[in-house]
Amino acid sequence: MADDGISKIKIQSFTAVRGNDAAGMVQWISRIERFPEAVRIRNRSYELLAVGPDDLVVDVGCGAGGAVDELAERAGTAIGIDTSEQMIEVSRRRFPGRDFRCASAYELPFADGAVSAYRAERVFQHLERPADALTEAYRVLAPGGRIVLLDQDYDSPTIDADDLALCRTILRAQSDAIRQRWIGRQYRGLLLDAGFVDVAVEVNTSVYTDYQKLGPMIPAIAAAAVEQGAVRQEQADAWLADQHQRGEQDRFFATMPIFTAFARKPGT
Repeated sequence: MADDGISKIKIQSFTAVRGNDAAGMVQWISRIERFPEAVRIRNRSYELLAVGPDDLVVDVGCGAGGAVDELAERAGTAIGIDTSEQMIEVSRRRFPGRDFRCASAYELPFADGAVSAYRAERVFQHLERPADALTEAYRVLAPGGRIVLLDQDYDSPTIDADDLALCRTILRAQSDAIRQRWIGRQYRGLLLDAGFVDVAVEVNTSVYTDYQKLGPMIPAIAAAAVEQGAVRQEQADAWLADQHQRGEQDRFFATMPIFTAFARKPGT
C-alpha cells in the first residue's frame, strides 16, 4: 500500500499539542470536534453530499472517525479510509461497529463506480499528488456521484499581534511547512481538470477570540518557525508571550477560513 503522507503529518499535528499517548490524542481530537465552528462546517459538508439510505459514502483521511460516525446516521453505508493503522485503531475504539479500512487516497478499495459520495477534510493539503487522488475519486464515484473537499489555504489565516511583521513571518513559516499550502484556492481548477462538473467553492471563516480554543496550537506554530530558521527562539518566545497575554486580557483574535469545494461526476 502506498503511503500518501497523511498518517505521519496528521499524527504529528495531534501529538504536538497532546503528547504521544493515545488517550491524550483522542481527548484532543474529541475536544476539537465539538467546537461550534467545526460542527457547523462538518454539517455543511454533509448537506452538500446529500446522502440518503441507499448511498455508500467514503470519508478519505478519516482520522479519528468522527465524521464517519455522523455520516453513518445519514447514509446507507459509511466507510472511513486512512493510511495510518494507528488512526484506524483509534477510530474503531471510538466507534465500534463502524467500518474503517487502511488504504491510500491513490488506491481506494472500491470497484469502479461503486461509491455514491466522497468526502475528504484537511487531507489534500498533505498529498504529494492531489491530481492523482482526484483521478482515483473520479474512478470510484458512480455517475452523478458527489464529492466534497474541505481544506485550509495556509496563507489565509490571521492572528492579531503587537508585532505584526513578526507574526506574519511566523505564520508564513507555518504555511511554507505545508506540502499543498494553497490547496484551498486550487480546488476548483483541480476538480475541473479531473472531469467533474457543477464545481463550486464556499469559504467559511471561523473567528476565534477564546485563546483556550487555539492556545494549545500556538506553541506548535512558533516551534515550526524556529525549526525552519524563520525566527530566533527569543522572537518566538516574545510572540508566544504576547499571545498568552492577549488571551488573559480578552484580546486574542484569530481567523481561520475553510474552503469547501463540491462537485459531481457527470451522469445520472
